[in-house]
Order: sequence, then C-alpha cells, then structure tokens
Amino acid sequence: MIQLLFVVLFAEAILAFLMLVKIGPLRELVIKSLDQIKMGKGPATVKTIAGTMSVILFSSLMSILKIQNKGAKLGTMSPMDQVLWRTHLLEASLMGFTLFLGFLINRMHHYIQKLIKLRSSVDASKKEVERLEKEKELLREKEEKALKEMKLLQDEISKLTENMKKLTLELEVKDKKVETADAHVAALQKQAEVLLLEYDRLLEDNQNIQAQALGHR
Repeated sequence: MIQLLFVVLFAEAILAFLMLVKIGPLRELVIKSLDQIKMGKGPATVKTIAGTMSVILFSSLMSILKIQNKGAKLGTMSPMDQVLWRTHLLEASLMGFTLFLGFLINRMHHYIQKLIKLRSSVDASKKEVERLEKEKELLREKEEKALKEMKLLQDEISKLTENMKKLTLELEVKDKKVETADAHVAALQKQAEVLLLEYDRLLEDNQNIQAQALGHR
C-alpha cells in the first residue's frame, strides 16, 4: 500500500511539474490526457477513487488516535503499536499529500484550460483588430484617393467654369457685333429704299421731260 502511494505521489508530482514547466510538447500531452480523463465516466471514477482514499485516510487517522489513546492510558506504547502508529502516520501523510496534489492538478488543469481559452480569445481579438486596422487603412487610402479625385474634379469644374465665362463673353461680343451689323444692314436697306424712291422719281421726271420734248416737236 505504501509503495503504491509513493508511486501515485511520484506520478502526480511529475504531472504537476510538467504542467508548471513547459518542456516541448509534454504539457500539451498532459493536458490532453487530463481532458480525456475528464470525459465520459472519468470524473465519476476519479471521484470514486478520491472518496475511497478519503475513507482510508480517515480510517488511518482514527487508528492513529486509537493507538495514541491506548499509549496514553498505558503510559507507553509497545514496539508493535509504535510500528503500527508510524505505518498509519506514513499512510495518512502519503494519502493526504496524494489527495492534495490531485486537487492541485485538477485546479491547475482547470485554470490552464481557462488560460488557453483566454489566449485563443485574445488571439482572435488580435486578428480581428488587425483585420479592422487593415480595413481602416484601406478606407483611409480610398478616402485619400477620393479626395484627390474630388480635387481634380473641382479643378476641372473651375477650368470649365472659366471657359464658360470666356465663351459667354465672346458670345456677348459676337452678339453685339451681330446687332451692330444688323443695324448697319437696316440703315443700308433704308438708304437703298430712299435711293430707289429717288431713282423712280428721277426716272419719272425723265420720262415726263422726254414726253414734253416730243410734244413740242
């Protein structure tokens, strides 16, 4: 029994050490093994073993107390009682340490699992932050590009506006020239009409004079 407890205690100490100190892939193997143990009927089996060891521990403690009480009544303990007392004390100590280490390993496994989940969550958050940073950078680049395009469009609009103003001024000048030409044409038409009237009058006078001259002959 004592040899078995030593073996169990040594195995638990190795497990605890491997969980505390990362040596290659050993920590992951230990954690995966504990995960397998906690699946299915594993927890019930572990609880049963722990309960049995607790009962044996309680029994050893009671035996120690009985031997101490017996020695107290007799004033001394016989060599056999001393051997039994030391044996029960060693068994109780080993079982106590075994249960304590088992509890520590269980808690360590629990918190390591939480730590792994937190690290996974942090890694996922970091990736999400990196993705958002990249999207932000892309949006900033697009915004800068859009601002540049807007500036170019504004420059084009300014140029077109200036050209429209120039064309408007040229059109106004041409309209004025056309109005002046129209007025000049109208004046020439009136002058031509006056000349035509004068020509008709002169022609009529000439015909009258010729008619009179023929009458006198």
